[in-house]
Amino acid sequence: MSAPDVTALLAELERSQPELAEEARTAVEWLTGGEPLETVTQLDVCEFLWYTLPLKVGGDHERLARSLGRLLQLGGMERYAALCVSPTTLQILRTYAREGEDAGTSAYQQALEATGVLPPDVPELQWSMIMGPEELGAHIACSAALELAIVAGETVDRTALTRRWLTEPRSELGGDSWLNRVHGERLNRWVLGRGPARRELAQPFEVRLHAPITPQALPPLHRLLTLAASEESLPLRLAPSPEALRLRELAERELGAISRDGTKLAITDYGRRLLKSKSAMWSAVTRLLLARGKHEFEVSAREAALMLLADGTLMSPTELRERVAEVVGGEGWHPTTTVEDVAAPVADLISQLTALGLAFSDELAVRMDRSGQLAALAALRAHALRPRKYVNPS
Repeated sequence: MSAPDVTALLAELERSQPELAEEARTAVEWLTGGEPLETVTQLDVCEFLWYTLPLKVGGDHERLARSLGRLLQLGGMERYAALCVSPTTLQILRTYAREGEDAGTSAYQQALEATGVLPPDVPELQWSMIMGPEELGAHIACSAALELAIVAGETVDRTALTRRWLTEPRSELGGDSWLNRVHGERLNRWVLGRGPARRELAQPFEVRLHAPITPQALPPLHRLLTLAASEESLPLRLAPSPEALRLRELAERELGAISRDGTKLAITDYGRRLLKSKSAMWSAVTRLLLARGKHEFEVSAREAALMLLADGTLMSPTELRERVAEVVGGEGWHPTTTVEDVAAPVADLISQLTALGLAFSDELAVRMDRSGQLAALAALRAHALRPRKYVNPS
């Protein structure tokens, strides 16, 4: 049964409790955004009462919540009406009023998690703080499925239900899945990033990155960790070639797969987990190529270099730096971006790739082998599909 029309409910409230009608009108307009009342979910109601109302709507917040509750009660939406006058809602609204936005937001997030209708992050998808239309649709659909299961009295595994709802083909999407829709949206957003030169370079990758990349073996790192595990410790003086030293540094400082033990290096528990799983090692290494801990300018330079090398193209180091500077320069990081600006991040990337056995490089040329090309695609895909987060200005 569809929910009653908002206009009819407001008219009924005007007759029965006219003192609440205006506040109810304000609250329901904020809640629904002009959409039919039947489209509202528990997540919508909670987010309005515990976040939007105290931060964006003027007036007496507790009175507005009560008025909305009366309107929803008239419409037969008893569960949602009860939320409007619940102790949790009153506590959160008073926390905002007495302790400020940070305390109120914290209370809201804790209460929202406790409802059970908030879709959790799953291995296939971490939810963004800033959602595009497709991701928002997926989030709403997953939340509605969780709510329905809870109301039906089922024992709910939120992660399993969310994964199933995201990955199964859905008739309302023409046989597509929500996960496919979200990935497509994120890839498109990534392609349409800053600067025409970067967009032109990234465009062919929108299709290439849609399917997952099959994990590949990483023999140099595997040998290093195997040796550390079998002998329990690894002499610091072992294999002093530049590539071996860089691999050891990468394994220790960037991956945390080995650690110092006096004058020796020993494998860590994390290193043992990587050693047991080719896919885990592949994922850890490819994500490292565009590590989030680095400055965004450096990530952009490394990203451009990976796109330029991803087809196995043979390039001189000078040409690679020039092309990267051209691409990154169009993204607006600096008034002018020079070869010198991108030299360090590109050199560091190439040293990682050569240490891992994914690329050949010398003073005259740089080129990725097949495993290196796949590693570049995997790194680019993980970066393109990452969730959007608010930027911390500090």
